[in-house]
Amino acid sequence: MTTSARPRGAARMWLAGLASVVALTVAGCGDGNGDEVASAGKATAGSGAHGGASELTDYIEAQRKWVGCLRGEGLDAPDPDAQGRVDLGDQSKWKRDPKALKAQEKCAKLSVPVPQSVEKAQRPELSAAEKKKNEQYARCMQEHGAPDFPDTGPDGHFMDVTWDSTSAGAKRATRQCASIIGVPTDAPPAKG
Repeated sequence: MTTSARPRGAARMWLAGLASVVALTVAGCGDGNGDEVASAGKATAGSGAHGGASELTDYIEAQRKWVGCLRGEGLDAPDPDAQGRVDLGDQSKWKRDPKALKAQEKCAKLSVPVPQSVEKAQRPELSAAEKKKNEQYARCMQEHGAPDFPDTGPDGHFMDVTWDSTSAGAKRATRQCASIIGVPTDAPPAKG
């Protein structure tokens, strides 16, 4: 699976890919019998400048094919919603059930990354306080050893750029700036 351009460790990249493609937490469309499928027709406003409606439509179609493959392998997978998200429920079940693992492996070729325009359209709107916090965090990271850490965009979200999160400076900056985003400064290092 393809993940964000920011390298943050193999485990985090895998989880990010899994979360963005497999289980964004919005219920699927339809009445539960699997006969209805989401339509992109009403969900295209604001879906991004690069591809927009066409990219969203293509993504939803790809998600339908992926869900169809999972169903063909005997799994109960819901239809994608109007943004292409598929809520598979309890993720731990999908990670340890041999049948689910085999189906995911067989259907992996049909799993596509979330297009950037669709991902941006799905971002939550940030409050003024959240925007300020992200700006402070970006500035702190840049001033304390990670000069390539992304700035925030007008929406307050970090811009999509690649930065070296593995450098000594980036690690130092992460420790120095952790309290800005609510991570205790004495938190143990992440594993994985």
